[in-house]
Amino acid sequence: MITSDLIVGIVCSRFNEQIIEKISKACTSKLKDLGVRAEAITYETVPGALEIPIALQNIINNKEPDVLIAIGAVVRGDTYHFEIVSEQSANGIMRVQLDSSVPIINAVLTTNTAEQALERVVIKGEEAAEAAIEMAIKFPKR
Repeated sequence: MITSDLIVGIVCSRFNEQIIEKISKACTSKLKDLGVRAEAITYETVPGALEIPIALQNIINNKEPDVLIAIGAVVRGDTYHFEIVSEQSANGIMRVQLDSSVPIINAVLTTNTAEQALERVVIKGEEAAEAAIEMAIKFPKR
């Protein structure tokens, strides 16, 4: 399989928008650099990290992607909410992946501060794109 044949789905949460925008831009730019056609990338947004799994599942059901990428940012606050959102979004992403057999790259950053997240956005986006290509080629659906 060559990368120009790949169908890629990306789901981004809108919470922590400044962080998400930079991860998403780095990811889509790297995908295109690696040969994925722009028109083969489906892009959906959801309010937050907990809503990512249902959107991933929807893309699987309607677009038949070769691989998906989940992008989000969960920044620790003063309450236990951080742990719940981080854990449950990861569990949901894993469940969709295992139930569908479609590889999903989890690029949901979980950091203590927004500054830590901003330090990682470009590399996280690029790594997600590279991992997506690798997984789609290793585990082809067709």
